[in-house]
This record gives sequence, structure tokens and C-alpha cells, in this order.
Amino acid sequence: MNADATDLLPLLQRFFGFSSFRPLQEEIIRDALAGRDVFALLPTGGGKSLCFQLPALARPGLTVVISPLIALMKDQVDALQASGVPATFLNSSLSTDEARVRLRGLHNGEYQLLYVAPERLMLSGFLSDLERWKPNLIAVDEAHCISEWGHDFRPEYRQIAALRSRFPGVPLMALTATATERVREDIVTQLQLREPRAFVASFNRPNLTYRVLPKNKAYDQALEFVRSRPADAGIIYCQSRKGAEGLADRLCADGVKARPYHAGLEQKARAANQELFLRDEVRVICATIAFGMGINKPNVRFVVHYDLPKNIEGYYQETGRAGRDGLPGDCVLLFSAGDVVKQRKFIEEKPDPQSRRIAEEQLQQMVHYAEGGACRRAVLLEYFGEALEGDNCGGCDNCLQPRETWDGTLAAQKFLSCIYRIRERSGFGVGLNHVVEVLTGADTDKVRKWGHDAVSTYGIGQEHARPEWSAIGRELIRMGFVKQDAEKFNVLELTTEGRAVLRERRSVSLTKPMKAVEPQTHRAGEIACDAALFEHLRSLRKRLADERGVPPYIIFGDVSLRHMAREYPVSKAEFRRISGVGEKKLEEFGALFAAEVAAFLHENPRQIFADDSFTTPPPPTSRGSKLTGTVLETLKMFRAGETVEGIASRRGLVLSTILGHLAAAAEAGEAIDVRQFVTEEDQRAMEAALDAHPGIALSPAFQALGGRFDFGVLRLVRAVRGQARRVEQGR
Repeated sequence: MNADATDLLPLLQRFFGFSSFRPLQEEIIRDALAGRDVFALLPTGGGKSLCFQLPALARPGLTVVISPLIALMKDQVDALQASGVPATFLNSSLSTDEARVRLRGLHNGEYQLLYVAPERLMLSGFLSDLERWKPNLIAVDEAHCISEWGHDFRPEYRQIAALRSRFPGVPLMALTATATERVREDIVTQLQLREPRAFVASFNRPNLTYRVLPKNKAYDQALEFVRSRPADAGIIYCQSRKGAEGLADRLCADGVKARPYHAGLEQKARAANQELFLRDEVRVICATIAFGMGINKPNVRFVVHYDLPKNIEGYYQETGRAGRDGLPGDCVLLFSAGDVVKQRKFIEEKPDPQSRRIAEEQLQQMVHYAEGGACRRAVLLEYFGEALEGDNCGGCDNCLQPRETWDGTLAAQKFLSCIYRIRERSGFGVGLNHVVEVLTGADTDKVRKWGHDAVSTYGIGQEHARPEWSAIGRELIRMGFVKQDAEKFNVLELTTEGRAVLRERRSVSLTKPMKAVEPQTHRAGEIACDAALFEHLRSLRKRLADERGVPPYIIFGDVSLRHMAREYPVSKAEFRRISGVGEKKLEEFGALFAAEVAAFLHENPRQIFADDSFTTPPPPTSRGSKLTGTVLETLKMFRAGETVEGIASRRGLVLSTILGHLAAAAEAGEAIDVRQFVTEEDQRAMEAALDAHPGIALSPAFQALGGRFDFGVLRLVRAVRGQARRVEQGR
């Protein structure tokens, strides 16, 4: 079946409550329905799951999803069933009787989606069962697990390749959220994908803010950060199991609901802690890297790295667990040079020289990210072979508050000269710490043994403390003046460029240490809404979720709640227009949430929200000079004869936003005919109410009219009348 756009969009709206696709989703789905193999790399929060869920609904038959985590399977199946999708899973968490019931349903064709773990594929008789069920698509989620070059290699994933020979006519879809070019090629090879279409989305997550803070009393920093976000859930990543448990205990003692999560916990305790986090009973999970891959909690609002990650790919994957719903998320790394030393000790314990070399290179990249003054987002994107558009991302500490520089020429000359003099004296190079000891005049066994207390640079760096010299040395490495040779115990060597700097006495500009940067007041992905109503709706969502034994986001995500708290839907028709409201959720929850909104409005006035923050009519301006691109696009479609309902549907926006665009256009001097929305009698009634209740707020006029007219229409009538009066006064 080759479903065209008119087939897919109604399915998207009916089951998931969305009126448009995210980037690349539609193209991936069409290729899958056409029977092609597909490789898809979409960032966390980019909508990977829909790429195999919608094809499963677009035609009869079974779609098999191979997924590595039991918790993820259960969450996704719960969410699908809540949306009216016939889905199930098979894994070791099921009792024999439960598994038997699901197998019977599969034999009877009752399901369209089946989630299984890779280990299940090789169980006796399972592939034979799969042949009887005749799958029409096999999707491999978290596909980077099949590659030894990936950050989370799992040997059992190699067994998946057997499906190609067993099901030669069934298309395969490989999906991942993070993979370098080398890993991408390995995935295609290992899964034996046949001339696959490759879809690679941007790795940029504009709704995430990246910050690095100098580590100083780390626990106090973490506690202050968590307390500053009393309503938010987040993850704090720690290097060790002991560190994760100790941090969780201290947070609990200080009144923050926290739990540990690491591979050393008993499986039952680990699952219980994760479930508490998913159900919003626990606000903070203190975890090792064992936690989070594919975790299906969209409203994680922050990720803190309490210790330095081993590599950029793992760091990107872990920070990506924040803001999966598209709302703002904070990513904070606490950095200290001591953490670098700890990581190097772990690397030195690796028996294989090749593994040590790779790990050291990855650690250097991570340190450069943490200490550098460049845009954090640009560094992350560059790692994955992508360039950032523009010079300032507006969402990291280095862009929000660029680091100050200082004339480091003398310091660079001293450091580079010290490396040169040490080698000249001994005939061999040394590591960073030893160079710093010589510069600061340290009296150590090694300094005396090798005669480095006699070199001309001994003790010439008293103006800087050892940590400062270490930071200067690492920056000179980043700048390419010094090479740190991972294969030779991290010995420092002058590069050709470094020798030129030393010989020609070139000026060198160095970066001042990091400072704490306050987050922006308004950030990408933010949805302004009535905060009090949002909390009311969160409480209702939690109660309904507890009654059904599911996490709150299964009922509605935060994005949907924020749209409700912005648009105030009190009827079924208004509720249907909220993002994320499909048919089943409309039927099951629409009346409950609409009643909650109506009850809130009985006690509280509405607030006004517009994409462009129009709260009062602006002064007269030249036509169109104040209009943004999104308003102009709506205006163009409106003048082409499209209805406001049609514009809202095509643009994936709610009706009130489109009306707000037209109001903004009217305020800027554009001619808008309100008779397309209201009768002459209704227009006179609204104008009379507006005259009787002048001022910024529309709520008094809205209430005086008994709520008979849509808030957006009332605002538009006010804007059109205000513009007409300004024209009359100007005559």
C-alpha cells in the first residue's frame, strides 16, 4: 500500500492528535510503506517512534519493533494503547500466563505492533512464530547498539542480522538518535540493509541550554540548582555507583525527593526507582550511565553532570534526555581538573594500548568542550559532522555571556619554553602536571631526580597557582601549540606552530576562567501559558494517571497541558484543536479537562497570550513594518481566500494563534474584514462591551458578553476597530 498525504494526516490526527509531521518523518514513513530499507538518524525528541508506528496503522499486518530496554517497551505500549493503537510486547518481565495470552492474540491477528527484545529473537520457536505472523516491517530501535564503534555496543544485537535471510522480502528500518559516520556505516553493514535510503536530521536541539560551571562544593551547587526548580524533574549523572547513592541520600535529607539508579542495584529496586521517577513521585534520579537510554519520559527539564563524562557522544546522548517534548531543558556540567585526573586513572587501567589511545582522545575532546570558550552547541554539532548556522546559538553560556580574554603572551612563552628546556635537559618529554611543578618551583623527588630544578624555567611561574597553569596548558593544547601524545603517557610536545610562537614571540590571547551564567528568561521551545491553570491541570493529570496505573505523560504531555493553559478550551470542539489530542483521548479525557478549565475560569480571569507578545495596540506605523514572518504567512493565506480554520490546520497551529496573527496585522495597519467571522449585530455587541470596559485586559469585556464569543475573535474586533479609529483621527 502506498499511502499518500491524504491517507497519513488523518491517521496522525486521529491517533496522535497532531496536524503535521516533524522533519523527515513523512519521507521515512513513505519509504517504509513502499517496501524500502531505511536508515534514520533523528535526535532524541525528534519523533523516531512515529516512523514505525504510523506505517503499522496505515495498512493491515504486523510491525515488529526490536528494542533493548524492557521499561521502554512497556511505556511505549502503554502510550499506544492509551491512543487506541493495538500494540503489545513480549519480554522477560511477563509471567508465563501473560505471555501465553499475548501469543494467542498475535496468532489471532489482534495486534498491529509488537515490541520484542533482541534476546527474544533467538529463543526456540520464536522465529517460526514470527514467520506465521507474516510481519510487513521490522524496525530496529537504538540501532547503534549493533556497532562495536558505538557508545553502547550490545553483542546480542548482532543476532538481528539473521532476520534478513529469514525474511528476505520484509523491509528493515534502523533508527538511532546518535551515531558518527563510522557507526552509521557499520549499522548498514551489520543489518545487511539493501540500498537503504538514509535520513539524517540535524543534531541541534535548540530548546536545550548548555552550561559548564567550575566545580566548587559540588553538592551545594547541585542542591541549589535543584531547589531553584521546585516543580521540575531531572537527572543527575554521577561517575560511580557509590557517588549516585550518596548524592541521592543527601538530597533526600535536604528535602528533595531523589532516588539512585545504577547497575549494582537489585533489578527490583532499580525498576521501582525508575517507576517512581516516571510517575512524578520522585523528582530527581541520581544515576550512572546505566540509566536513561530510550527512557520514555518527555518532561525531564534538566540534566546535570556531577562528574566529567568520558566522551562527547555519551554526553550528547545523556543531555538529550532533557526536553524531549520540545519544551526548554537545562544541561549543566560541573567541571574540575580533578575529574580529568580521575578519568585518566581509569584509562591507564585499560589493558589494551589501542583502547587507551582511543579513550584518551575522547577524553581530550570532552575536556576541550568543557574548558573552551567556543559555542558549546557548535562544538557538539561539529563532533557529528554538522556546522552551526550563525555565529551565536543564543543557548549556551559561552554565547549568552562570551568569555573575556587576556593577553597571555608571557604565560604562553613561559609554558612553551618550559616544555622545551625540560626536553633539552633530559632528552625526554614529561606530562602536564610535571611541567606545572617546574614552573611553580615545586620541590619533588622527580624534579630533583631529573635535574629539572636546574633548568632556566624552574620557578618562573609564581604569578599563577598550579590550577591556573594547568588550565593555561590545556588551552595551549586546544590552540594547537602543544601536542599531548596519548600513546606516550600524555607527554607534552611542542608543535610546529608552538615552536613558531616561541621563536617569533607571537602574541597569544587566552580565555579567562568560566563564570556562572543565568539562563535566559525566554528560551527556544517555551510555551507561555497561565501558570496557575497549568498546575491545576497537572494535578488532574496525576490523579487520572494514578487511577490507571500509568505515568502522567501517558494521559497528556506537558506540551498539551501548556496549550490547554494558554487556549482555555471549554468545549469539545475547542479541546479537539489542542496539540496531542487524538480521538480516543478526546473521548476519554476531553470532558474532564474542559470542566477543569471552566471551573478555573469561574474563579480566575483569562490571560492573553500571542506569539508576538501583542498586549496593547502599538502606535501607528508604516504598513507591515512590525509584522513578523509567521504573521505575514498567515495574512498571505487569509487574503488568498483560505478560512482561519484551514490556515490553522495547514500550519499546524491552534485557531486562536491564527486569530492573533490577524489581530497583529490589523494593529499594524493591514485591512482585515471581520465580517468573515461575525455578524453585524455581534460586531456591534462586542464593540459596545469593549467601549464599556476600556483598558489593556480583554477579560472584563469577555465576561460582560457572557463568554459568547471566542477570545481571539474579540481581540481581532478590538484591533480592527482601533485601526479604523486611528485612520479617522489621521484624516
